[in-house]
Amino acid sequence: MEMNKRTKNLGEEAILPLLIKLSLPAIVGMAIQALYNVIDSIYIGRLSTEGLAALSLSFPIQMVLIALAVGTGIGASSLISRSLGANDTKKANNVAVHVMIITLLYALIIGVIGFFFSEELFSFFSNDPKLIELGVPYIRIIMTGSLALFFPMIANSILQGEGNTIAPMLTLLVGAILNIIIDPLLIFGLGPFPALGIKGAAYATVLARIISGLFIGYIIFSDKNQIKVSLKNFKLDWEVIVEIYQVGLPAIVMQLLASIMIAGVNIIVEVYDPIAVAVVGIYFRLQSFVFMPVYGLKQGFLPLFGYNYGHNKPKRMKEAIQWTIFVAFLFTTAGFLLFQFFPSRLILLFNKDERLLEIGITALKRISLAFPLIGPAIVGSSIFQGLGKGLPSLIISFLRQIVLLLPIMYLLGRFYGLAPLWFAFPISELISVIIMSFLLAKEFRRIF
Repeated sequence: MEMNKRTKNLGEEAILPLLIKLSLPAIVGMAIQALYNVIDSIYIGRLSTEGLAALSLSFPIQMVLIALAVGTGIGASSLISRSLGANDTKKANNVAVHVMIITLLYALIIGVIGFFFSEELFSFFSNDPKLIELGVPYIRIIMTGSLALFFPMIANSILQGEGNTIAPMLTLLVGAILNIIIDPLLIFGLGPFPALGIKGAAYATVLARIISGLFIGYIIFSDKNQIKVSLKNFKLDWEVIVEIYQVGLPAIVMQLLASIMIAGVNIIVEVYDPIAVAVVGIYFRLQSFVFMPVYGLKQGFLPLFGYNYGHNKPKRMKEAIQWTIFVAFLFTTAGFLLFQFFPSRLILLFNKDERLLEIGITALKRISLAFPLIGPAIVGSSIFQGLGKGLPSLIISFLRQIVLLLPIMYLLGRFYGLAPLWFAFPISELISVIIMSFLLAKEFRRIF
């Protein structure tokens, strides 16, 4: 069978130009998506600091949805790229159909839970009546419309598995730009639109994702892709699902750990000052603007690395790792400089509350001390995923976010107060990077 030109290039073109070509669309698309997250919070911040706090408290629930989509997508993309690398197009097509069916099941389950149990879920994170009043309608809308989140992300992962990053980039651009446009219309009630406040942000998100889903749906079901998503000749294969989640399940758990971590951070800081919860929300929105481009870089790296691993080309694998780590380091170091030198300007984008500014400046400067390490660490985690091994990434993530971060933060807060507890972030990152380096060294001795 003649190999598709796009996948053939993964094994022949010069690494750095190929990495840039594969990654740039995803980097641009994810940067725009991160920009939406920041702007969305800015709009809500102009309403009130309570609105920001409600968004922060709802974020762990949203992270669960993202975990299911991202983990399943990573597992599918990794398996598709490895199947294509082994010239097994039939299996790659079968993986794509399986993952689409899984997507529909997720959307149905999350939609039902969101519609009937949103208040119980949100009340788990706060008992503040005002925050519950603001947060419950928001998260109910997001969960009920979860198919609009799941489908575009999974479709993008399928295309990324065959090395196509242009369509996923355009999908992200369509969704993010529409979000930015629709947000103020529904939040503030501009023109003929009703002023819906925080609910308007949720409706804008779902509507923009529906439109971007229609866009990527047209592409994924066309006959112009190497991967063919069709129920014709489809047969359920539990082995395919197991293979998807050998990589995908650890990625899901890692994302769920992030959800637990954010919820834990909110609980810890709320004891000292409720405004600190809003600061946490601001930080994670701004953080996404720094890290999302690195995840875009990772999306270009995974098919490149996975293909050459499947073809047993260790020299190209090593070169791909070196260049990806270097570029990731540049991204997150730029974020470090931004947070260190312009923290007040970043906080003022959201709200001018003096207490918010006081807490926020300290938090941003101290948390971002770890940024230069985090870029290479993200790439290190993706190496395990590219090898079809998700467990080491899971172990490192569990150590960093649960075993290290939350206890260190709690103890620093208890003995020294609110301001010093932010140092828990760089301390936990440093320890986890050291541990990951040992695990990677062991893996490198095996494959190189």
